[in-house]
Amino acid sequence: MADALLQPQAAPDAAAPPVLDMRGIARSYGATVAVRRVSFDIRPGEIHALLGENGAGKSTVVKVLSGIVAPDSGTVALNGRPYAPASPMAARAAGVSTAFQELSLLPNLSIAENLLLPRQAKGAAGLVSIAQGEARAAQMLDAYGLGHIHPGVLVRALSLADKQRVEIMRAVARQPRLLVLDEPTAALSDPGWLFEILERITAAGTGVLYISHRLSEVRRLCRRGTVLRNGESIETVSLDGIDDAGIFRLMVGAAARTAQTARREPKREVAEAFGVTHLAGGTVKDITLSVGVGEIVGVAGLEGQGQRDLFRMLAGVMPAGSGQIRVQGRPVRIASPADAARVGIGFVPEERKTEGLFLGLRTDINMTLPVLGRLGRFGVVDRAREQAVVAREAERVDLAARYLKLKIGALSGGNQQKALIGRVLAAGPRHLVLFDPTRGVDVGTKAVIYDLIRAFVDQGGAALVYSTELAELIHLVDRCVVVYGGRVAGEASGDALSEARLVALAAGHGV
Repeated sequence: MADALLQPQAAPDAAAPPVLDMRGIARSYGATVAVRRVSFDIRPGEIHALLGENGAGKSTVVKVLSGIVAPDSGTVALNGRPYAPASPMAARAAGVSTAFQELSLLPNLSIAENLLLPRQAKGAAGLVSIAQGEARAAQMLDAYGLGHIHPGVLVRALSLADKQRVEIMRAVARQPRLLVLDEPTAALSDPGWLFEILERITAAGTGVLYISHRLSEVRRLCRRGTVLRNGESIETVSLDGIDDAGIFRLMVGAAARTAQTARREPKREVAEAFGVTHLAGGTVKDITLSVGVGEIVGVAGLEGQGQRDLFRMLAGVMPAGSGQIRVQGRPVRIASPADAARVGIGFVPEERKTEGLFLGLRTDINMTLPVLGRLGRFGVVDRAREQAVVAREAERVDLAARYLKLKIGALSGGNQQKALIGRVLAAGPRHLVLFDPTRGVDVGTKAVIYDLIRAFVDQGGAALVYSTELAELIHLVDRCVVVYGGRVAGEASGDALSEARLVALAAGHGV
């Protein structure tokens, strides 16, 4: 795994005017106050962290800077001049580029078309030239270490990690004065590629607003950070002078619920809940693994080693080419998500917004969709029973009741993930298959998700969990299987379950 920027970047020139100076920003949506009194500055060459729980106001700050919404009050200055973009195009013209966590790439267009928007390459006759566009895009991809991506491929055909890289690369390629990165490594198992780019652009004076729930990354990259809570900037702190517990206290206003707990001990002689033997299909070449009753089994691996297709086959999202899937000791055929549900498998997918949620529907409706058939008679839903299910699952996943009547697309990423997991649990699965379930959520939401998984298996369930965060797996699972080249490279448990061991196996070193 690549390693870069082992120390935070050099101190920026304090005498130079700030790249960004935000003072007293407020923004409401009707009666809902999204942010109030947000103030901070970013100096030339600085990577500045913006920290806070899901729903603290970070996304609204990003939207203000990106020209998506205008603040109701307050001022923003860019390089000492007033900054009030009326649109995303105006923001880009002023020198602000944003790479969004929920990607802004158009999935039905090619990489080249996305990179060149809003203007496409044209030939001698003034018509759009696909060949010239792809040639220009190929040069851009090569310049940022993404030459393995063909510019003619449709965005929807890319892995989530490559979509994230293209999103970031497009923002950086505009050579902005201010780069806004919203959870940029949430889908990346190896963030070294991004860190090297940040080292390059900050050396040239670009300011970076860096939003991440991964405090280890924040400490690695940033000297200062601003903490938001309930829409307000609580404090801008020197990260050298505050520990993680102190940051969490600023984020929540009290002692934070910790996501780190004692490591689980491996189970002994447990009955198999589900498993696969010589499974193949897609990027999976030959995988055999087993998950026991009451057990949490982790899956680790570098990007593209087969883990995604393994989970999708178990969930019925893609067909298995060969091999066997077993549930409770019996071979089963899983050709669709309905088949997976019938054998008791609940699946939390990689991309909640495109694979898991109906963003235009209310949160409560999203949570009961898979069980509506059980909540009434003759095709008529019993609303009282439906709301009882919603209330039970919302409490189970620690989702505030005030969010249930809102469209789920308006919720923060963490609250969306809670609702999605609540929906999966409402269907009554006996087995959970979770692909990166804490991607892009805050430490408090992570703690909730960990507790849910542990409670589920303690009640006789079983869980298979993939995560891009090795530290997360180490503290969550009973044992961890590592995949490499579409096969199981090895397994670790007990004292052998360490980041060093998982990294070695993930790199193909099985000894």
